[in-house]
Amino acid sequence: MTAADLAAAWLRGLGSRARTAQCRLFVFPHAGAGASAYRLAAYVPDTVEVCTVQLPGRETRFSEPALTSLDEAVAALAPLVADHTDLPYAFFGHSMGSLIAFETARRLRALGTRLPDRLFLSGMRAPGLPDRDPRHTLPDDKLLATAEFDGVDPELQELLLPLLRADLTLCETYTHRAEAPLPCPLTVLAGSDDDSVDGTELADWRKHTSADFALHLFPGAPHLYVRGSERQLAETITRTFPARG
Repeated sequence: MTAADLAAAWLRGLGSRARTAQCRLFVFPHAGAGASAYRLAAYVPDTVEVCTVQLPGRETRFSEPALTSLDEAVAALAPLVADHTDLPYAFFGHSMGSLIAFETARRLRALGTRLPDRLFLSGMRAPGLPDRDPRHTLPDDKLLATAEFDGVDPELQELLLPLLRADLTLCETYTHRAEAPLPCPLTVLAGSDDDSVDGTELADWRKHTSADFALHLFPGAPHLYVRGSERQLAETITRTFPARG
């Protein structure tokens, strides 16, 4: 596989706005989700190229084994992102995606690469805080009863179950390592009715940046508020990215 093919496999939408793009938004989906779950491109200006991370084990990469190590995911992703930092760029991650986005930014710093202009981190407690209710070892029936499978066809549930278990393993076996705060501004997002994370856990992200920090709650929204709220989410992101000079 060529470098271009590898980047295209991992970063869906790369090059989709080659003629108009002035910046990029890299999107990191939540556990169990693939790139098609996020349709932000329709709600941002043509000057913003949206590149959504497609991890192995889902959608166009269904035949590949899903990753169960966050370090392994970041090791594969960071060099691909580093090759596409010619434009100003930002990260948006939701839930599991927040952890991957955060650690990818730290890996890019270690590589000496241009860093994101801003990180938008959603629906996830700050790194280093304990898991409230680890689920990756739950029996199948209990895991199928979780919110991620609401409204999913039973036959599809059976196909998605190993993927969700792998993603939860990736999140819940993650070990945070202390480093200097990132110099990138952070915007932390969540639904106000998200019972998986509280205000203290969200505000704790503040210690992970030496730059600006903002916390934004979507009123009345649950954990998976990103489903069906792409317009509001895109508007929130584009208020501060790209940065206005």
